[in-house]
Amino acid sequence: MFTGIVTDVGRVKAVEGDADRHVTIETAYDMARVDIGASIACEGVCLTVVDKGAGWFAADVSAETLKVTNLGAWTNGSLVNLERSLKLGDELGGHIVTGHVDCVGTIVRFDALGDSVVMDVAVPAALGRFVAQKGSITINGASLTVNAVADEGDQTRFSINLIPHTQAVTSFRASKAGDRVNVEFDILARYVARLQTRG
Repeated sequence: MFTGIVTDVGRVKAVEGDADRHVTIETAYDMARVDIGASIACEGVCLTVVDKGAGWFAADVSAETLKVTNLGAWTNGSLVNLERSLKLGDELGGHIVTGHVDCVGTIVRFDALGDSVVMDVAVPAALGRFVAQKGSITINGASLTVNAVADEGDQTRFSINLIPHTQAVTSFRASKAGDRVNVEFDILARYVARLQTRG
C-alpha cells in the first residue's frame, strides 16, 4: 500500500529485455535500508526490488504489466515518480493507493496558468464513473485532486491543477500533452461502483 506522496524522482539507468523487461533505476533512497523483495511504486506501478546497490535498484517488469501501463515507453533517462511502501504508523498525506494501475490515460492539455499547470487527462468513458469532482485520483503514482470532470462521447476528461511544488518534486516537470499516464482510481470509488452493480 502507498499514499500517492512522491518521495523521490528516480531516473531510468538501463532497460533490458523485450517481452519481459529488467529495469535499473537511479534513486536518492538509502538502499542500505531497503530490502530485496521490498515494494516500491514506480510511476504508480508496484514493483519488487530484485537487486540493489548504492544509489540504484533493479526490478523486473512482466509483459502483462507492460501491456496495461506506460512502462513500455521507459528509456534511459526517463524520470520516474517513486514511493516506498506504507508502514503502519506512517502519516497518510495523500490517499490509499494500491499500486495497481486501472488504465492508461492520455494528457490532452498541459498549459501554464500563472505558476501552476492545468493538466487534463482523458480516460475511456466506461471508467468515467470512478472519477468525481474534488475526489482523489492517482496519476503516475502521485495523489492528486480532480478539479472538474466531463463525459465527452467515448471518453471522460478530467482536470487537475499542478501547483509549483508538485511540479518540482514529481516527474510532471517533464510531462507534455500527448503523454500516456498511469491512472489508478480511488479504491473507495471502485467499491461503491461494484456495490451499485449488485443492486
